[in-house]
Amino acid sequence: SKYNEKQLAKIRNQKIGFVFQSFNLLNDMNALENVSLPLFYSRMDKSKRLEKAKIALEKVGLVNRMMHKPLELSGGQQQRVSIARALVNTPTLLLSDEPTGALDTKTSYEIMKLFEELNNQGSTIVIITHEPDIAMCTKRIIWLRDGEIVKDIPNKPNLDELIKNRKVTGDLI
Repeated sequence: SKYNEKQLAKIRNQKIGFVFQSFNLLNDMNALENVSLPLFYSRMDKSKRLEKAKIALEKVGLVNRMMHKPLELSGGQQQRVSIARALVNTPTLLLSDEPTGALDTKTSYEIMKLFEELNNQGSTIVIITHEPDIAMCTKRIIWLRDGEIVKDIPNKPNLDELIKNRKVTGDLI
């Protein structure tokens, strides 16, 4: 690579958002602090950092839980904190591994709407999922089997229509 480790770290911090399947939240920090962490590394002023983190938590519906530590949150809430952390820098590239795995159907679609908005603003989003309905929310679906691409098709997602047809309420459907 033509970049040194410090330059690569800066690119990862400022241009790439990561949603990890295992969340990777710091247990001694509350949700607001966890979300603001990438902004700390970019040397942003503390008050601005916390304000941006609060906005990111609002987007995932967790502003009322921002002072709670990960062990005080459900798995779905932890997942949304992880998503807020990935989105706080408005990344150019978002890499997300099973971003809706711990979420109910309604919240999953809300997160996919958030990803759609980010994509419409010019960000590239890569989603790894085993959920066909989540895959249908994307503009392109690539199927892998044993490390090989077996299908690559364009898709025309309409999240509003998907939500309407599924009668998503947050209850079991």
